[in-house]
Amino acid sequence: MTAANDGGINAAAPGALRPVLDAIDRLSRLDGWIAGLCLTALTLLMISEVAVRTLSNVFPAVPASVPGAWEYSSYLMAASFTFGAAMTLRAGGHIRVSLVLARAKPQTRRILEIAAALGGTGLTAFLAYAMVRFTWGAFERGQTSISSDTPLWIPESAVTFGIILLALQFLARLIQAVCGLKLEDTRLRVASVAE
Repeated sequence: MTAANDGGINAAAPGALRPVLDAIDRLSRLDGWIAGLCLTALTLLMISEVAVRTLSNVFPAVPASVPGAWEYSSYLMAASFTFGAAMTLRAGGHIRVSLVLARAKPQTRRILEIAAALGGTGLTAFLAYAMVRFTWGAFERGQTSISSDTPLWIPESAVTFGIILLALQFLARLIQAVCGLKLEDTRLRVASVAE
């Protein structure tokens, strides 16, 4: 029985690690759905901004723009980038130079994957730590945006959560590389470029 038929992509993981890896995978999938919702909200916000702007040219009583549209669209864009990162990593969708990996022997490839996952884990863990401090500082100081008085810790916490999930996915990738497990879940990839 293959790992895919035996209960998931992490079926070959050591007993105690399997639930952890499965939980991180589930969080990454949720993360991807949240990224999709952020992109949908961003699209609707921009369409409403264009519609209001167009109507204001015809009807002077209509305001010239949706208040806070540009501010909230930037929050949604940042959230969609960070929320989508963990699922993209698990699906193998991040940009990488595979020329060396394609020519490397399996043992060398595994060592390179471990080194890359270790580096990615370290960098994203540091970024997650810095973002938690940054977000907590905004919360403690009661910082708000200039244009809409939105407490800045709210959009910052969304970005921070996405980065924390990316750090967890890098940690899962490191564990999978060390254990010799499959690093990418091809079921999460799009079937064609049109998707």
